[in-house]
Order: sequence, then structure tokens, then C-alpha cells
Amino acid sequence: MTLREELEERFGLATFRPGQEAVIEALLAGRGALAVFPTGAGKSLCYQLPALLLDGVTVVVSPLIALMKDQIDFLKGRGIAAARLDSSLSAEEDREVTGKLRSGDLKLLYVAPERFNNERFRSLLQQVKIALFAVDEAHCISEWGHNFRPDYLKLAEFARAFRAERVLALTATATPRVVEDICANFAISSEDAVVTGFFRPNLALLATPVRGSERDRVLVQRLQERPAGTTIVYVTLQRTAERVAELLADVGLPAKAYHAGLDDDVRTSVQEWWKASDDGIVVATVAFGMGIDKAAVRYVYHYNLPKSLESYSQEIGRAGRDGQPSSVELLACLEDVPVLENFAYGDTPARPALRSLVSELLLAGSSSFEVNPTSLANRHDLRQLVLRTALTYLELQGVLRQGTPSYASYQARPLKPILQIANSFQGERAQFIADIFARAKEGRVWYTLDPAHIGTALKQDRARITSALEYLAQQRLIELRAADVRLNFTRLGGEADPESLTEDLARRFEQRERQEVARLQDVLELVTHDGCQANALAGYFGEQRVEPCGQCSFCRSGQRLHLEEPAAPPPLATRPEVTRLAELRQAHPAALGEPRQMARFACGLTSPALTAAKLSRHPNFGVFEEYRFSDVLDWADVRSGA
Repeated sequence: MTLREELEERFGLATFRPGQEAVIEALLAGRGALAVFPTGAGKSLCYQLPALLLDGVTVVVSPLIALMKDQIDFLKGRGIAAARLDSSLSAEEDREVTGKLRSGDLKLLYVAPERFNNERFRSLLQQVKIALFAVDEAHCISEWGHNFRPDYLKLAEFARAFRAERVLALTATATPRVVEDICANFAISSEDAVVTGFFRPNLALLATPVRGSERDRVLVQRLQERPAGTTIVYVTLQRTAERVAELLADVGLPAKAYHAGLDDDVRTSVQEWWKASDDGIVVATVAFGMGIDKAAVRYVYHYNLPKSLESYSQEIGRAGRDGQPSSVELLACLEDVPVLENFAYGDTPARPALRSLVSELLLAGSSSFEVNPTSLANRHDLRQLVLRTALTYLELQGVLRQGTPSYASYQARPLKPILQIANSFQGERAQFIADIFARAKEGRVWYTLDPAHIGTALKQDRARITSALEYLAQQRLIELRAADVRLNFTRLGGEADPESLTEDLARRFEQRERQEVARLQDVLELVTHDGCQANALAGYFGEQRVEPCGQCSFCRSGQRLHLEEPAAPPPLATRPEVTRLAELRQAHPAALGEPRQMARFACGLTSPALTAAKLSRHPNFGVFEEYRFSDVLDWADVRSGA
């Protein structure tokens, strides 16, 4: 049977989309491949079809749980054995998936990258034949990429350790440098890197320079003047999403807000409403759109500047997937620059924080130790993502090896009265269950249990306590969720120099900071490009085009756009808040003593130390948010030496 016949029989499709066949043929020939396809261009078929034709299991690594669920439902609907392993599964479901994997009854297994920190899971993969190791969002492996994720750095090593026969990397956004990085990490030949192009002829790429005070009016005008159609309005901040959605609803437009701060059920409700609507407008942060398959999106607006051309390309790529003419418009305002730059600067740790982290890890009493990541981050005033990144760098440098995370406590919600649950067992086991809950902290709905503490009180092993809880969950007698994670590490042999490690970590973080700030400048250069903007965007990703698109802002007007510089704020030294900030710094040296800490506070960027000192609710928190972080940092540096 030919590939096209397999495609029609297995998936009901008559033809391949551009690039799919070349990727699949490389994989079936036993080679690795990279698929760089636009959003919605059919990347998933590049591993789904080979998975059915290869002997062994296909492991799909993806950070998008919602996407995993949708694909698994689709595959099961076509009679294809697919499953996922993640923390949302019950113990019984986990065992069922594991059993199918061991027996060879599973063709596709979806997992998040964090799953590979589990030693039991890694041991399981060593026992099975992995025909294909597919990595979605593969640009996350590249430190040159726009969405670097530390867990991705270890995936190439894992693929080799599990003796995966071939690797497939997939992404919608990769510059030539990122393509090289992905290929180098996964040992993919450049000939098998299939990049289908980024130019979308059905998208009108528009940009409109505006002042901040004009944006609301311009957005409302656009939405009222153009024919109704499914629309996404992207904003930077959650509070902006709420305000703009309310503004649009007040003028009679069908608009709702979507952002990560909403409850899960609210987000799901908004998403389902929008997917079912022909004219719905969702005002969203970048939390919206990943894994959502809706072809007939007619408009995408950027109320705020995107943080990078990679983000911009992904977000506008959600328009016009049905091939019909669609418009994307960026309301370009230089007043957004400080806020976006501040996000980049806010993730860069102060050197003393890195030095104290490295010292603690190197001086841990035993070569094997566990840490509470929240407490560790708080002690050293590091955000969680920054801490995870630093720990991954130390792993890659051969200083640490991470083991399986454990949990110091659990939360249980009884689905029957506790006495009834205990009485469903006999003799000592019934008393054992009753004793466990007698020593738990009872809340309004959930019990909080510390297995180590309860084990000591009952003179039982901690493992017996956790096994009992997992069994109760398996029997649908309780709902169980783990809490208070502990990361387990082994310090590897050899003498490590804390100072050189600190300098290396600092250099890496500062390099990331410079890259993120430069990406924002790339966005501004696209808006003001003296030529076809659609071609310039394609060129950023390595696609060379000569013929103008004929429908971007430059092609329509024949003129380069100019952004109006906002009025400069008064010099920092003249601001009346300066005296109060100096007093705060003296009062809170642990939270504000370092110049970068002071700059974060003044620019409205949270950190563990600020939260612990309750300074993120202080009236002066964010008092200088309209200033560029680099200027505030220079000011704070001078003040620290005063």
C-alpha cells in the first residue's frame, strides 16, 4: 500500500499538505527529521501516520495537555491505540496505560517534558521499543529561541538513552539559527529539515501606529466597520483583557475575556463559546490559542505589541487557516515598550541570589538530598522558572543529577463518609484506614495528610500510607491529589568552584535577557520596515521572497510607517517617591538591598522576597513602571552606592 493509500485508509484524507510527505518518508527511511510548518499546517500527521507503520511505540513529547487530550480523542475515534501519562490520571488509569505500553498494545504515548524527571518512567521506557521520539514545540530546546524551556534541554539526551530509533522535531516558529540548534541537538541532517515557508497569501498583514489614548477608539472602530467574523484580540496583561472585553461588550459587540487568572471552568466556557460562534470576539493574553483548532478565524488584532516576531507569527497564524481572506492588524504603540522590556528583565536573577543558590546546593550535607522548590526559590529570591532553569543548567554542567520528585503531603476528598470507607475493609486494615484520617488535618472539603508524620505516629512505613491512599483513590473512595513537591538530587563527584558556576549561570541569564529585549526591537523594525512587511516577516524566518504581497500596510500605502515617540517621563532623580523608596530599602534590605531587586519593585515586577515582605501591595510598588527597566536599574545602582 502506498503512503497516500495509507493516508486515505487511516485518516480519510486524499492528499498530503506541503512538507508532510517529505518528513514522513525521511522517518520511514530510518532518519530523523525536523518539521517547521505554520500553525495549523498539519504537523501532528507527521508522527501519527508513521506511528501506525513502524514497529514499536511513538512517544510524543508536548507541553500542551489540552492538545494531547484532543489528539487522543481523535485517534481513538479512528481505532488507533493512543494514550497519555500525566498527573491528572488516577492511579488505576496510570497502571492501565503503563500495562499497555509494556505489552506493546500502544502505538502513541503522549507525555509532558517534565515526565522525564520521573525515574520509574525513565526505567519503563528503557524496557520498550521506541520507534519514534517526537518532540512538539521543539524550538523550546534552543536557548536562541523565543520560548526556551529548561526541561527541553535534556530531551535529546533522553532520546539517546532510550535508544529511540528516530527523532522527529516539530515547531511552527524557528529562525535559521534555531533550526540549526534543533538539528544539532537531535542529530538531524540539514537535508531532513523541512521548512515549508511562513508567507500566508490569504493574510492581510496590517499595522497602525497609535497613541495609547487612541487604541480603544481605533479597535472599536475596526470591529464595527468590518464584516462580523470570529476574532481574537491579543493583549499583554490580564487586567487589560478584562477592561477591553468590557469596553467591547458595552458597545454591543459579542466579546469575552480569557486569561490564565480565570478559573478553569470559566476559561473552558469562554473557549467553547468562541469555538461555536461565527462572530465571537475573545480578548486574550497569549494563554489563548495553543492547541485550539478553529479554521475560520477572520481577524486577529494585537492591541499591544507582541514580545517577539516568533510570538507574532504564531498568533496571527491562527487567522485564516481555512485559506479564506483574513486580516491581522497590529495597533503599534511605543508606550508598550517599557512593560514588555520589563518582563524580560524581571526574570534575570541578581548575582548574589545565584551565588547563594549554588553555595547551598554544593554544601548540602549529603550527596543525595531533596529540596522544596518553593522554599528554595523563596530563600534565594528566584522565580520558579528561573530556579528550574538554573537547576537544569547545573545538571547539564555535570554538577547535579535529578531523580524522581516526591511529595511531602497529599490532599484527599472522601467520596463517602470516612467511617463507611473504613468499614469496607476488615480487621486491622479497617482500623489502619480510620487511623490515617484521624491524624489528618480536616478542612471544609479536603483532608491534608503528611504521610511521613502519620507513618511515625502509627509506627508504619511512609510507603504503606501512600499505597493505602492510592488504593482508596483507585477504588473511587477518595479523590486524591499530591501536594508540596520535593525535588530529589544527587550531587555528582568532583570539586566544583561556586564562583565560576555562579558566573556561568549569570552569563547565561544575562544573555537571555539581551536576546529578549532585542526580539522586541525586531517587532518595531517590522512595523517601520521600508518595504513589504509580509516579505520582511517571512525573511526573518529565512524565507526569501521578491514579489510584494500587495496587501500589507506598506504595499497598500507605498509608505513606511512611523511610530510616535511618547513624551519622556521626568528624570527619575526628580520624582518625589525617591525619598520614600530609599527609606523602604533601608527597612527591607533582604527584599530591596540589591539594585536589581529595587528596580523590580519600582517597575512593578514581583519576586518571592517582595511577596514575603508584603511589598507587592505597597503603594509605591510599580511607581516607575512607565520607565525602561535599564534606566531604573542604573538609578538603583547609583543609589546603592550613595
